[in-house]
Amino acid sequence: QLVESGGGSVQAGGSLRLSCAASGYSYIPWCMGWFRQAPGKEREGVAYITNTGTTRYADSVKGRFPISKDNTKTTLYLQMSSLKPEDSAMYYCAATESPVCTLLSSGYGKWGQGAQVTVSS
Repeated sequence: QLVESGGGSVQAGGSLRLSCAASGYSYIPWCMGWFRQAPGKEREGVAYITNTGTTRYADSVKGRFPISKDNTKTTLYLQMSSLKPEDSAMYYCAATESPVCTLLSSGYGKWGQGAQVTVSS
């Protein structure tokens, strides 16, 4: 089970931190990632992190949204800064035991319920 928290409303230029707590796993997922979906748009990959700490980001968030993970607690984080109105979306945490990490949503089998992020101008 993946449970996101930390969403909310913020003005442009502000910051938010999303957390995703993983429970019920007998293993640490190889890849964990963050995705987002705005109304009327497809779900897009934001960032992922592997078990060894390798990260990858979408160009739109590179340098603004560092992803990190606390392996002890199997908690995933997304620190969002310099937020823009176009960052507004439902943000989802995802995990996969596949060793092939990707920013494509089709690569993940476990999903959280989502956390809403709204950025006003």
